[in-house]
Amino acid sequence: MGLSEEQLKRSLDALAKIEPAFAAGLDRHGYPAPRIRDRGHETLLRTIIGQQVSVASANAIWKRLEEAVGADMEPVVLAAAPDELLRGCGLSRQKISYVKSLAELVASGELELLDLPADDEEAIAALTRIKGIGRWSAEIYLLFAEGRGDIWPAGDLAVQEEVGQLMGLPERPSEKTVREIARKWSPHRGAAAIFTWHHYGRRLAAGKAEKDKLPV
Repeated sequence: MGLSEEQLKRSLDALAKIEPAFAAGLDRHGYPAPRIRDRGHETLLRTIIGQQVSVASANAIWKRLEEAVGADMEPVVLAAAPDELLRGCGLSRQKISYVKSLAELVASGELELLDLPADDEEAIAALTRIKGIGRWSAEIYLLFAEGRGDIWPAGDLAVQEEVGQLMGLPERPSEKTVREIARKWSPHRGAAAIFTWHHYGRRLAAGKAEKDKLPV
């Protein structure tokens, strides 16, 4: 399970003492809601299916897939499913290879999602063996599904943008710079990431509200 509301608050309070920018951000926009996903095959399968399609399209594909292979989405069944069956559910040729890569690794026992390495980098390396799961997707899984508190998805554009905003930088910092800035935030970087997404959404919403007040 991901970081709980209590864990988030505790980590962000600690960050506010380390970094005044977080204290100011919390004053502006408050604490974020938890982002929690289930551990296991289904969450990663949903990640793959949701890539580069709308939420509605992903949900439709998921429903057809449930009807075709069963609601449990058993990896062994997916691994053996004919490509034509999966294509009929709305999956592209590329995504079929991703779905089967995940299913085969899990079904064979090569990837044990309930017993990933304790070291974050080793866990990321294990997850990125799955076709279609890059570093960002692996980091998001470890943060939202496993609640690993020091995961820092520095390659995320919204994280970069909001670190720049929080720190008062003149432009969006690079991934390398964001990693360097956040070194002193360890071991609370997972909470920092969740807060940047929260701050980003609240800031955009506030900007839109102000724009809507302007006379036409």
